[in-house]
Amino acid sequence: MNKIITILSLTLLSFMPAYAGVNIGASMNAGVFHGTGEENENGEKSREDATGAAAYASVFVEAGGERFAIGIDYVPQGLESETAETVVDDIKDKADDGASTRQTNKVQVDFEDLTTLYVSLNLTENFYVKAGIVQVDVITKESLGTGSQYGNGDLDGTMYGVGYHSEFGNGMFARIEGSVMDLGGQKLTSSTNSDNTVELKDVVGATGRISIGKSF
Repeated sequence: MNKIITILSLTLLSFMPAYAGVNIGASMNAGVFHGTGEENENGEKSREDATGAAAYASVFVEAGGERFAIGIDYVPQGLESETAETVVDDIKDKADDGASTRQTNKVQVDFEDLTTLYVSLNLTENFYVKAGIVQVDVITKESLGTGSQYGNGDLDGTMYGVGYHSEFGNGMFARIEGSVMDLGGQKLTSSTNSDNTVELKDVVGATGRISIGKSF
């Protein structure tokens, strides 16, 4: 999916008129994210809500005129979730003799290659609004007592933001921006048992950022 976003962004940038300027910059971001995880292991379902905060850097490049711009923002570092641990009864043992075995499941998720393709519109000389599509790779790292193993996936969503742009000398500029993301979710099936699944859904976030860059 990242390749698709990159190709699409380069295609859109190529359609910008020759007089369009180019902005390159870097941002420091801080955000709060919330998501829900659901697991179905051998017919036993569990659900957990999690909220976490993260700080991360990103880089961006955009092209446009005085009112309108198209850009792509990329987070080079991975974002790690906390490890979620649950203890459940093994249903298979219950079916055999009425006894149960306690199983400990640990799941940790990395979010990598967070990429946003966006358009922005200047409402005034300084204030702007923006909207875009977001994609991030989801790398699962689990240690499940049931023996299930899950692959990796990706989340696709949308973002909306508003910001303030201030220019200095020599083409330098600074921005303050707030935005919200809705990354949706994804369901993964165990590679060792097709009846076992985990689902990450309702992943949303609110972020603030400070950016600095240069116009060419």
